[in-house]
Amino acid sequence: MTVHDQPLLRVADLAVEYATPGRGAPVRAVSGVSLTVRPGEFVSVVGESGSGKSTTVHAALRLLPGNATVRARALELGGAEISGWGDRRLSTLRGPFAGFVPQDPGTSLNPVKRVGVQVAEAIRLHRKVSAAEARRIALAKLELAGLREPEQIYPRYQHELSGGMKQRVLIAIALANDPKLLVADEPTSALDVTVQKRILDHLSALRGELGLGVLLVTHDLGVAAERSDRLIVMQRGRVVEEGPVRDILAAPREEYTRALIAAAPAAHRGRLEPEGGRRPALVTGAPEPAAAAPEPSPPSAEGHRAAAWLAKASAGQQGSTSLLEARGLTKAYGGVRAADEVALSVRAGSTHALVGESGAGKSTVARIVVGHGTADSGELRFDGAPVPITGRAGLARRRPRDLRREIQFVHQNPFGSLDPGYTVERIVSEPLQAFGIESDRRRRRERAAELLDAVALEPEHLRRRPAELSGGQRQRVALARALAAGPKLLVLDEAVSALDVSVQAQILRLLVELQAAQGLTYLFITHDLGVVRLIADDVSVLRAGRVVESGTVAGVFERPEQEYTRTLLAAVPGERAVPIAV
Repeated sequence: MTVHDQPLLRVADLAVEYATPGRGAPVRAVSGVSLTVRPGEFVSVVGESGSGKSTTVHAALRLLPGNATVRARALELGGAEISGWGDRRLSTLRGPFAGFVPQDPGTSLNPVKRVGVQVAEAIRLHRKVSAAEARRIALAKLELAGLREPEQIYPRYQHELSGGMKQRVLIAIALANDPKLLVADEPTSALDVTVQKRILDHLSALRGELGLGVLLVTHDLGVAAERSDRLIVMQRGRVVEEGPVRDILAAPREEYTRALIAAAPAAHRGRLEPEGGRRPALVTGAPEPAAAAPEPSPPSAEGHRAAAWLAKASAGQQGSTSLLEARGLTKAYGGVRAADEVALSVRAGSTHALVGESGAGKSTVARIVVGHGTADSGELRFDGAPVPITGRAGLARRRPRDLRREIQFVHQNPFGSLDPGYTVERIVSEPLQAFGIESDRRRRRERAAELLDAVALEPEHLRRRPAELSGGQRQRVALARALAAGPKLLVLDEAVSALDVSVQAQILRLLVELQAAQGLTYLFITHDLGVVRLIADDVSVLRAGRVVESGTVAGVFERPEQEYTRTLLAAVPGERAVPIAV
């Protein structure tokens, strides 16, 4: 790779403050940050939430909101100092010279325009081409971004696409005008590993062919380790470590960097274990008499807090071999089978992962299990009893109250699933009232505080609203709300995919501790096979709505029978680049 002297992007001594009217002095978000990206160079910025990663790249393209004050010794795109440029002049560089992939496709795409039209508009904004030619280029860019059958995607609206598909539309828009620099803020966090690999492979090819420079913000240290030339590590608005990626991974200078590396799923090859060192034995046959039950392992601090209240609500959860049994689950949308004769057996007290590419049917199966959607046909049994899944009877509100209590759902996006007008106390205590668990208001408040303690949040968080919490804190609140009902089964749909590695590690550790303390059962939907290795006992691999392989994680990962499974495993980023944690 040839790296020329002239940087595509140069930032020197960047400082950013946000005005907070009515709350005192401005908040300093970034201090003294300097970085460069040269042609053909891949630079990754990593760090925890709130470290200033996104603010830095938004400042570099002059995309910050009006309450931000930006100061820098240099802010250059293609050698031009852009600090004093207005939006009109900046538009000549945004798109043709620098493509940008924002983090949240849900707020970045226009909900009333077809997604293909939005790609075509980005092309015609900077190129003098006909509508037909713009459509042809847009279809090519959609396919380039990993969307199969772009002709079918082009006329759809964003609400008709999955999160991963919407993210790929944004990538297509960013690449629409063949930019020399691509600035991407978490562009692959919602993508399954094979699509992620396909897009990153394409970006790598463009680096070699056209000298494309890439500035990537990511919480996925595996991606950064495997793809980057240089790594920039940020903490509390400052760069704490920078250099060639191999040097930093092999010998990080900062304790903070070492902690980030150790938290990455790619740094681990075995399952997380509770701090007591032992897990309750999984039920594999008839339950043994109570006298023969093993003495519980000493709980960790988090496990002990969880046990304090959850023991009151969820005792004796391992009464049968399989807590959840599915047979022949089938669901079609517009003639396409999203779930096709799916069979599933989830052992009580275990974590069963559903993995597969976007569109494989993972979330469809999860929605049927929790009653957020219905099946066309099939059978579902929970704790030995049949569960209605077809017609109106299959919807959660039509299910018996006890069943709705015992199966709880944790959404992928906690910010979207938590009522923004409610305090945390009201969010967490609402199931206590809805299910008739606790009628006394004072006791509901006490229980809410106990549940927050169980998920390692402080009582002061009870008075906050979702917008005042970090992503990791919101996910903990969502987990506390699900646990309030005293469930036997938690269905977690991509519950850690949007979290940075350190917060992700904390949530995964919390899930393991709660399971060890209470024998909870998890149905864990994810596209991250590294996380599956960390937390799951069993795994089912879905492809085009069908289960193509199923078994223990060790068996499937070490001896996959299907080529599709081998392809998924080969696409996991960072397996060779990230050093194994000791």
